[in-house]
Amino acid sequence: MSSMKNDSVAAGGRRPWWLGLAILIMGALWLNGARGIASTTNYVGLGPAAIVLAVGLVLVLLGFLLIVQALKGQLASSAEDEEEEASFSRPAFLMALAGVGVPLLTICWLGFPFSAMLAFTLVTHAFGSRRTMLDLGIGALIASLAWLGFSRLGISLGPFFPLLG
Repeated sequence: MSSMKNDSVAAGGRRPWWLGLAILIMGALWLNGARGIASTTNYVGLGPAAIVLAVGLVLVLLGFLLIVQALKGQLASSAEDEEEEASFSRPAFLMALAGVGVPLLTICWLGFPFSAMLAFTLVTHAFGSRRTMLDLGIGALIASLAWLGFSRLGISLGPFFPLLG
């Protein structure tokens, strides 16, 4: 069994321990950010920092588990896996990155629902969807429901469409 592990590593498989480390650091940043959020609670008993804290803890746990798996060699890919693996697409990566960045640039003047709708559409296109109108509609529906849900909980995500006000 040990020789099989070594063979797959020698056959070109890499151990991406750095990916686990990056996720672990991201989780630590989320946890650090949660410390700066006011810990007041509303009628549901959870404060605004609860989700940020939960995401940070999950990221730290997943980063730790990825590092352990990489060091054990469980993430090393075999030659067969490398043949089946899709190649890296720079345009798709940049489109997904734009989807992450759009809300940072547009949320103040477009509002949460429209910024999230655009981000959703860019990310779906990065994953291969070419149904722009359908993606915009689904993104608008999900973002609007999220905005309404948070509004009902007493958590403000800003005005629905700031340009109208």
